[in-house]
Amino acid sequence: MNVALILAGGYGSRTEQDIPKQFINVYDKPLIIYTLENFQRHCEIDGIAVVCLEGWHQVLRAYARQYHIEKLRWIVNGGGDGQESTQKGIEALKDVCKEDDIVIVHDAIRPFITPEVISDAIFVCQTKGSGLSAVRCQETIVRTGDGVSGDENIGRQEIMRVQTPQAYKYGKACWAYAEAARRNIKGEVYINTLMLHLGEKVYFSRGTEKNVKITTIDDLEVFKALLNTEREDWIK
Repeated sequence: MNVALILAGGYGSRTEQDIPKQFINVYDKPLIIYTLENFQRHCEIDGIAVVCLEGWHQVLRAYARQYHIEKLRWIVNGGGDGQESTQKGIEALKDVCKEDDIVIVHDAIRPFITPEVISDAIFVCQTKGSGLSAVRCQETIVRTGDGVSGDENIGRQEIMRVQTPQAYKYGKACWAYAEAARRNIKGEVYINTLMLHLGEKVYFSRGTEKNVKITTIDDLEVFKALLNTEREDWIK
């Protein structure tokens, strides 16, 4: 079984809106619905779980009914940070998932996820044990301590920019959070950073520059532009 675990527990003040950014309407549709529709349509996804901001569960259920997100089966409260929120989502699946089932963790605010990226994350996870959507870094990278000046170049060939989705075997994900509790590891934003902290090797799957994470008003404008381009292609 493959379960998409969607992280939607943050508020997102950098978008300067009065509602959580994952519920902002873009062309009369909530941002999170664009994301959920991509997993709803994917033939390899058996179910969807959402880690949701407290107080917004019923809103999400109403939107899911309106937009026919029939694979949405679980909604749980988020935690104090990304690590706690992901852990809550993993724990919510303990009576559902087996050791070798795959959990595909994805940001609700990455709405331009493609079927090819989801498929490759699942495939790499099946063969390697994890599949992290990633892209090569194209920019020059300079190490800095203060954000004002730099004194060391980091070769681009050494850098991968990791996105979501990130796919893991369910048993391995459970182990990681149990081990984090045992070692008192806290504050890891994503499951990949936790795995690396624990000394695990992670494997990269297909990524795309279009997989924009909506954190600012500028990101929203980029997403709108991508949507408009896609609509123009449909018309042609």
